[in-house]
Amino acid sequence: MLSPIPVKHTEETLEALDALMQKAIAHARVREIDEQQVGVARIADLATRLRAARDLLEYAREAGELYQEQAGVFTAQVAADILQLIGVHGPEHGLEDADLPGSEPQSFVREALRDERLRSIGRQVAAQRGRNNCPLEEDYELTRDAVRTFAESEVTPHAERIHRNDELVPEEFIQKMGELGYFGLSVPEEYGGSGMGELPMVITTEELSRVSLAAAGSLITRPEILSKALLAGGTLAQKQEWLPKLASGEIMVGISVTEPNVGSDVASVKCRAEPHTEDGVDGYRITGPKSWCTFAGRADVLAVLCRTDPDSSRGARGLSLFIVEKPAFHGHEFEVTQPGGGKLSGKADATPGYRGMHSFTLNFEGYFVPKQNLVGEEQGLGRGFYLQMDGFAAGRLQTGARACGVAQAALEKSTEYVLDRAQFGRSVIEFQLTQYKLGWMATQLAAARAITYAAAAAMHREEPAAALYAAQCKLLACDVAVEVTLEGQLLHGGWGYAEEYAISRYVVDAQVLPIFEGVKPILQLKVVGRSLLS
Repeated sequence: MLSPIPVKHTEETLEALDALMQKAIAHARVREIDEQQVGVARIADLATRLRAARDLLEYAREAGELYQEQAGVFTAQVAADILQLIGVHGPEHGLEDADLPGSEPQSFVREALRDERLRSIGRQVAAQRGRNNCPLEEDYELTRDAVRTFAESEVTPHAERIHRNDELVPEEFIQKMGELGYFGLSVPEEYGGSGMGELPMVITTEELSRVSLAAAGSLITRPEILSKALLAGGTLAQKQEWLPKLASGEIMVGISVTEPNVGSDVASVKCRAEPHTEDGVDGYRITGPKSWCTFAGRADVLAVLCRTDPDSSRGARGLSLFIVEKPAFHGHEFEVTQPGGGKLSGKADATPGYRGMHSFTLNFEGYFVPKQNLVGEEQGLGRGFYLQMDGFAAGRLQTGARACGVAQAALEKSTEYVLDRAQFGRSVIEFQLTQYKLGWMATQLAAARAITYAAAAAMHREEPAAALYAAQCKLLACDVAVEVTLEGQLLHGGWGYAEEYAISRYVVDAQVLPIFEGVKPILQLKVVGRSLLS
């Protein structure tokens, strides 16, 4: 009979793995990242997975045996990866065969990764039809239940149609979410929000993304990014003006940072904002292209990162963040011309997934913005990059939650399919490999959710390393979403490729997750890797 994995054995293995990881990190610190990019990416991934294993174990202590089993399995998977690292790439990371842990950790790996253990997890997942019933504090469970009810009743009936027809998010979604306070969960009460914090926001985002990534799950992200930038560097007047409107959903936001020739190298932004006075009003004229601005058509305001210092050698120190007002448009193209001749035009780029919000390529031609719309006003000149990074940390946390939601949807639909589908005279769930795969999917998702919830708590506490935590939750959860949706598609067989089944939507939606809010290689090297080696 299969014995449960003792929590103590998981703890001891994590301690041994942490010592190995710290040695690899110390070895990497003596060289520049760009001289060892492949190795640093490897370290970033393994350190992130190790952190998720610790978070899952910490959660599992009170959550019960199923989660303790998942913590043990995930820890063993990380251990197997690190043991392989030593065997294959050890010298590149300052690790030798002598650093291999003794027989106990290796015995732990063999015992924890027994096929029957993952099959057992898979059967338990099937018994729950894949549903996420992970124990939470009462207030958080109430939040989850309320959002789930809204999502399933209001969004689910429209999700497939919006995706297939590439429609815009319906206005009633925005209105009802605003009434329910979803846009102001982490905005302080003094500025019109509920001040509930990051964890309720993450739970809300996950449940909305579970029914539709683009038509519901991503609506909170853009207001959250701008809110964090305003809280970090906005003037009191700007906070009082914009935060209540963001929290209520009165205004919707697009984030405009990327340019056609500038992706992850944000410090190289070239779109410029030049001082200008129009009709006696002091301000700036914005000129230049932007790309991948999601929801730009429908948005009432765009948070636009511009170069205000013409000296490009100043890099990030020459960038400022503007709140650019515009009319809302509901089509795939728009153009607005100001009385003074300034113009802003946009065209949505066709994408295989993540439909509903539409991502635009924009062109600013002398578009006027009053000086009070410069975040921080005079004190904000040259601080735009850093304010945007504060916002991006929140966006990455949100993306971790979005990824968990998409993966959860795939797990549920796949479980329902294998329970209801019969092949070779048996229900598909009765096959050992099916049970194993469900167990694997659920365990990866449990780890992604654990690190995401832990990162949310760290951000709420304003811990110094919260930005790194958020980046790590995005790094892991987005990979999990891609892997789990693809595995779920295979469990559907040929029907997994048909639009008739929602799994096909989850697959194409998941593909965007490792790209936006910091593409995966940049997170590995410039964010997670750099933070670990600093």
